[in-house]
Parts: sequence; C-alpha cells; structure tokens
Amino acid sequence: MTKPDLGRYGVFGVGAPAPQQAKEIEALGYGAVWVAGSPPAELDWAEGLLDATTTLRVATGIVNIWSTDPAAVAESFHRIEKAHPGRFLLGIGAGHPELDQRYRKPLDALTEYLDRLDEHGVPRDRRVVAALGPKLLRITADRAAGTHPYLTTPEHTALAREIMGRDAFVAPEHKVVLTTDVRAARAIGRKSFETSIRKTNYRNSWKRLGFTEEDLAGGGSERLVDSVVAHGNAEAVAARLGDFFAAGADHIPLQVLGSDDKLSVLAELAPALGLGS
Repeated sequence: MTKPDLGRYGVFGVGAPAPQQAKEIEALGYGAVWVAGSPPAELDWAEGLLDATTTLRVATGIVNIWSTDPAAVAESFHRIEKAHPGRFLLGIGAGHPELDQRYRKPLDALTEYLDRLDEHGVPRDRRVVAALGPKLLRITADRAAGTHPYLTTPEHTALAREIMGRDAFVAPEHKVVLTTDVRAARAIGRKSFETSIRKTNYRNSWKRLGFTEEDLAGGGSERLVDSVVAHGNAEAVAARLGDFFAAGADHIPLQVLGSDDKLSVLAELAPALGLGS
C-alpha cells in the first residue's frame, strides 16, 4: 500500500479556506489543507480548493460517521478523484458521545462504516481514521492508510507508530501559538480546547499518556497545555514539532491559534519549518 504524500506540514482549520487562501498556503510550501468541523457528505467545497491549486492536497479532518452517509461520501470521493487524481484524502471519525445521541460503540460503528466505503470502492490507502486508543489504532492499521488524531502528544505518536507499524501514515494535528509571551500563549491554548477537555475520548487518551485528573482540572494544567500547544518563536515551535517527527509522525497539520491573520503566521513559520525557497 502506498503511503499518502502530503509533505511534512499541512494547515488545519474549521471550515474550508477560500480558494485564494489555498493558493497562498500552497505557495508558502505547505502540502495540504485539512478541513475540520464535520463537513457534509457532498464535499463539493474541496473541488474549489483543488481547482485553484496545482499540488496542494485536501483532506477532511474529519467527516463524522454519524452525520454522513457512506454511499454519499464515496460518491463525492470518486467525483473528486476523477477530476483531481491523488489529491484528496478522506479522513473519518466517530466524534464524541457528548455530541450525538446516536453514538454507540465506536469500534463497531467505524468498522461498519469502513465496510460500506469498501463496498463503494473507496481505496484503503486514500482514507485515514481519527484513532486515539490502542484498539482503534489496531483496526485502523488494517483498514486505512493511517491515523489523523487530534489533541495528542509525541508520546501518542510513538504509540501509534508502534501499534500501526512503519507503513502506516501518522498525521497528528497540533496547535501553534506564535508568541514568546508564555502566559498569553497558555491562555490562548486553554481557550482552544475548553470544550474538548470535558469530552470522554480526549480525557481517556490523555490519561493513557500519563496525565492525571489534576492535569485535566481547571481548564488544564500548564503541563497539559504545553504538551498539546506549541508556542514560542518560530524556531521554538519548529523544535517542538520536530519531537513528533522523531516519534514517528509523517505529516503534521498545524492549527494556528491567537491570530486572525493566519497566513502571516504561516509565512513567518515557513522558513523555520524548512518550507519555501
């Protein structure tokens, strides 16, 4: 199976950027745009981004299995693949029990969803799963190209690589605050996951990584914030992201926090990340 090639760094955000923004992201040297926020099954927004660019990859981070019909998702995949071969990656996940009353055992539900994608011809090497726990990582290793987890640490990346093997694609999202004001960076970081810290899936994942109830109280300890949010100047951020690659990551989608002008932040980061000319 061929591992997806999205370059070392991508850009992660809720909702799709405008096509012109996608062109600027591509010009800076980032290899992919990841669109979060449980995009609908039609995925027509991806076509505008791909039409506007030449090499940029587009991925979903993630399509929610409870709110999207796999047949409709597969139809979108094949339409996009026909127009832009090899440039779209389908990310799926089970979301959270706190957000959907239909939620049931995610291992069973994801397996059934992957079965349906198989039936509709979506290739294994063109899909990834938002897998956190060891059981789902093992299933993902057999059923998808790899994993695209959220709110994780290099230690989780190492665990994913150990469980899934060297051929799996591991693409952990990571948050970035480009400031040397540590207090401000931590405040921005806490704000970004103030809802997520109450969700069972993330809490269980963090506890498996050694965080305690004390770390998860009061919006998150400094230790927790510093583990899931890279901050500092561009060189410090790049060094922290390097920990993920050392642990086995193939690609990191960056979620820029603390600035309305995300393109300027991405441009400032690019040289430290080894991107561009």
